[in-house]
Amino acid sequence: MIKIDQKAISRKEFITVELLYSNSKDKFKLKLLSNESGFSKKIFEQNLYRPGLALAGFVDLFSFSRVQIFGNTEMRYLRQLPDDKKEETLRRIFKFNIPCIILTDNNVPFPKLIELSNEYHIPLFSSPFSTTKLTFLLSDFLDDQFAPRISIHGSFVDVYGCGLLFVGNSGIGKSEVTLDLVERGHRLVADDIIILTKKGEGILMGSGTNLAKHFMEIRGLGIIDVERMFGIRAIRYQKRLEVIVELEIWDDKAEYTRTGLDENFVSILDVDIPYVKLPILPGKNITVISEVISLNYLLKHYGHDSSKIFEKRLNDKLKEKKTDDIRGVDYFEHDFE
Repeated sequence: MIKIDQKAISRKEFITVELLYSNSKDKFKLKLLSNESGFSKKIFEQNLYRPGLALAGFVDLFSFSRVQIFGNTEMRYLRQLPDDKKEETLRRIFKFNIPCIILTDNNVPFPKLIELSNEYHIPLFSSPFSTTKLTFLLSDFLDDQFAPRISIHGSFVDVYGCGLLFVGNSGIGKSEVTLDLVERGHRLVADDIIILTKKGEGILMGSGTNLAKHFMEIRGLGIIDVERMFGIRAIRYQKRLEVIVELEIWDDKAEYTRTGLDENFVSILDVDIPYVKLPILPGKNITVISEVISLNYLLKHYGHDSSKIFEKRLNDKLKEKKTDDIRGVDYFEHDFE
C-alpha cells in the first residue's frame, strides 16, 4: 500500500443552530417561527430524531441532543390533547437541552408551542417539505458537516467523468498537465490545495477552498482564472476521487508497471484509491496518457480489464501448444493500402 502525504483537518465536534439555519434556510425553505435566543445552541451529531415516544411520556431513551423533527404524526397527537395536557407534554421534553425543532409538511404551530420555544430558548422552524424529504436532505447536510476530511497538495480534474488527482513534487508539472486537460475540454475541480471529504463508505469527494476556487498558479506566468478564461464548462465544484496519479522524473533504478496486472492503491481516510505512478520523460505526452488512464479506469469499472484479458489470451495460446501464423489476419483481401 503506497502512502501519500495528507494533512488532517480537524473534524467538527459541533455546529451551532445559527450555522444550520444560515446555510440551509434557502435549500430546505426553513422559516423561523420563534425568536433567535437559542441560535447559539450546539448540534453534536448528524442524526435526526422524531420524538413520538418522548411526547407520549417515555423519555428514558430520548435522544434530546439531536435535531427534533415534528411531522404530521407528532403534530396531530399534540393537537388532540387538551390545552393543559398539551403544555405538560411539551414542558416534559423542553426541559431537555434540545438544539432545535423543525416542523415539516407546512404544519402550523399552535401558540403554546411558539411560546414555550421562546421560554426555553429552543429555536423553532417550519418547512414545506415532507418529513421523508427533509430528513433525507438535512441528514445529508449534517453528514457533510461532521464528515472527516483532509487536505492534499495536488491538482484535481474531471477527465471523461473520472476524478484524477495529480500529486508529486513541487514544480513537477501538475498544474501544467491539468491546464492542458482543461484546454482539451476536461474540467478543473481544484488546484494546489484539495479538500477530500469522506462521504459514506468508500467515497471521497474532492473540492477546492473558498479562497482559491478555480484559480491556478502557472510557474513563469502567474495566477490565472480558469472559469473566466475557459468558461463555465471548464470547471466543476466537486468530484468523486477515483484515481491518484503521481508524477515523477524518470528514474532508471525505479520499477514501473509494464502490464498493469499488479494494481496499487493509496489509503486515504481508510478508503483505498487506485494509484498510478507516471514517470516523465522528454517527448512523453502526459496529457494523452492521463486521458487513457481515465478511459482504462472506466473500462475496468464496466468489467473490461485489458491486462487480464490479454493475460488470459496469452495463457490460452500457450496451452494450445501449437504454432500458428503470427499475423493478425487469416488472409489478405483486395485491400493493399
